[in-house]
Amino acid sequence: MARQAAIQTHAGSSRRIPKRRCPRLLWCAAILATISGALSPALAQDSAASLLASPARDWAVDCAANEALVILHPGSYLRYRLHIVDEKGDQLRDQIETPEGTVARLIERDGRALTAAEDSAERNRLKSLAASPATFTRRAQREQDNKKMGVSLLKLMPGAMLWSYTPGQPQPPNQPAGDTSLVVLDFKPDPKWSPPNLESELLTGLEGRVWIDPRSRRMVRLEADVFRTVNIGWGLLARVYPGGTVTLQQTNAGGGRWAVDHIAEQHTLRELMIRSLKQRLTFDAAGFQPIPPVTYQQAIQMLLDPPPSSR
Repeated sequence: MARQAAIQTHAGSSRRIPKRRCPRLLWCAAILATISGALSPALAQDSAASLLASPARDWAVDCAANEALVILHPGSYLRYRLHIVDEKGDQLRDQIETPEGTVARLIERDGRALTAAEDSAERNRLKSLAASPATFTRRAQREQDNKKMGVSLLKLMPGAMLWSYTPGQPQPPNQPAGDTSLVVLDFKPDPKWSPPNLESELLTGLEGRVWIDPRSRRMVRLEADVFRTVNIGWGLLARVYPGGTVTLQQTNAGGGRWAVDHIAEQHTLRELMIRSLKQRLTFDAAGFQPIPPVTYQQAIQMLLDPPPSSR
């Protein structure tokens, strides 16, 4: 979660250090900023020459515009199961999006159902949150700030990278056999590009490959690596070391709504010049159900009413 810090000005520089954000959120926002319906193999083969005739960067520009909807999804809300494995353990959550923000109920921990005491504590947490709009508003504002940061990075991505068509157009490992419909691009930082703010410095150390559905102009899969050390805020906020990797996939959740359904990442960073951290995260979302807009209190009641089912 984003944490507050005073805005500071670096001596001799006009660039300002913004409110401190968790380096993991900076990493994830950058990844999200770079993120299927598929054409039939025959159609893809017939049109392959025309698809690859335009500059590779044009695909990145179109995807950036479309992927902003994945982050903001105006007027579209989902309920789904979110499985997260990180340093805190293995958690399964029942999650609901609302116009005000997202709420979730923990239903499994480390592959087992919650004990009666754990479930009671989780229910009490949600009831307290429903009774405290101010607390929820503060949390939701951090969520919105991170979304805005993601959209900002998204807009920078096409210009921050050099884009090229991947030789041979290799399809992703989960693509149906014989289906060669996805457009495949490689990207690496443009050495002439200068980051306009501290958050975007991470883009200077990322390179990788993306798979794009040519019909929807949406990114289906991304694989990226941190290939060099990146200092965020001159290394005062964080230093991200080379060797970090991320794999990301997204899916059509129905009704024209797309959502990220898988992220696997690992990276090493040093936070605030204090300690080095090795972080791993696996994120899997499933069971997407479009829902009408509800208030966050109504969403909490939806989470509390039915007994949660296990995976």
